[in-house]
Amino acid sequence: MIRFGLASIAIASALPVVASAADQAAPWRLEEALAAPNWFSLGGSYRGRYETLNHPYRAGASGSDEIFVGLLLLNARLTLSSFYANVELEDSRQRLADARTTLGTDSVNTLEPLQALVGMRFDDAFSSGGRLDVSAGRMTIDIGSRRFVARNNYRNTINSYTGVNALWKRSDGMEARAFYVRPVQRRPSDLTSLLDNENELDTESSDVSLWGVFGAVPNVFDGATGEAFFYGLRSRDHVGIPAADRDIYTPGFRFFRRPAAESWDFETEAAYQFGTSRLSTAASDTNDLQHRAGFFHGEIGYMWKGRLSPRLELSYDYASGDDDPTDNENNRYDTLYGARRFDFGPTGIYGAFARSNISSPGLRVEAKPVRKLSSMLGYRAVWLASDRDQYTAARLQDPSGDSGSFVGHQLEAQVQYNVWPGNLMLEVGGAHLFHGRFLENAPNAPGEGDTTYIYAQAITTF
Repeated sequence: MIRFGLASIAIASALPVVASAADQAAPWRLEEALAAPNWFSLGGSYRGRYETLNHPYRAGASGSDEIFVGLLLLNARLTLSSFYANVELEDSRQRLADARTTLGTDSVNTLEPLQALVGMRFDDAFSSGGRLDVSAGRMTIDIGSRRFVARNNYRNTINSYTGVNALWKRSDGMEARAFYVRPVQRRPSDLTSLLDNENELDTESSDVSLWGVFGAVPNVFDGATGEAFFYGLRSRDHVGIPAADRDIYTPGFRFFRRPAAESWDFETEAAYQFGTSRLSTAASDTNDLQHRAGFFHGEIGYMWKGRLSPRLELSYDYASGDDDPTDNENNRYDTLYGARRFDFGPTGIYGAFARSNISSPGLRVEAKPVRKLSSMLGYRAVWLASDRDQYTAARLQDPSGDSGSFVGHQLEAQVQYNVWPGNLMLEVGGAHLFHGRFLENAPNAPGEGDTTYIYAQAITTF
């Protein structure tokens, strides 16, 4: 399988080259090589990643693990005046995994229509320079900070949805969006099928629906953008996919200023959840609890001017946990369909932290030693927001609270090298989790020592 990954890199490197990568004026594109007409675009990407993990932290796990995952995306788009149609295929596969691997549909989803939609665009809608885009079908969605609804970047499979999405944008950055979708359930989901990379078409269910409204206003104060949102999620158990029943609503806001040289940047985002939910996916769990939960993210950073473009960032993340497992409330925050890699480190077979039952300050240093090279070093200390609730990423819980709340310290590093800008990117990185009191003492904790995760990947775009 490693030969397969290296072969993919070699194929990418063998794309037609007119000049050296350093002198290349523009990245190579398949549609240009095929002389595609202006109304038709065709392209894609392939990513191969090797991951290894020693001393797992999850409940009941032991030993070490490794996996090679590949993600192939092919996209075709037809545009005729204001009408467009888009089809995108996803092929996500794995090698090297075995029965002990933490393997799920977040790693494998073979030969699947990720997007298949039609849409209309209307210029000068509602104001001069405004554009309204209305689409329907199967789609991917990225909204705001991507902490609630996102098109995944690091994960080997991508969330998709079937429904309707309306997006209005103005040239100055003002934005409004409304959508109603049914999240696509990836299939198959059993371990045997995933190990064999078996194919089965994904489906949607009327038992799961997601909707929301979102707005963004630029330059609210001192160059900062303001956002407000309201999301609703309804989920029920359905055949083949167990789910914790939920009827929850998530209002919130975000203010941020993007990094710039010789300038302070910041971001603050907060949300509240209310409604009803159940704590487990068990069919026997029929107890509807009052859902009351909260989330907060705050960060402040400064970028210096200079050759390295160094940036220092301080951050804090909080997502509530269930205060009392025996009462009639569920206080565990639900991250909906958001991404987490950019806040909490690599996912894949690692994924040590999620936006649920967590209280965590962090420190990050970023630098660009040369034009094509970027690097990041991060530190994070992690506590459970509630020592009686579950550490969700590990499925560990001590309802008595006697194991304490300190999960541990995480060190994270990442280096990216843009070998051929727009066509070939190499990346290596990893994380080391120093186990705290909770991971050492919680019932069913592996107890094998600190966890180390390392990965290396190549991304080709055509």
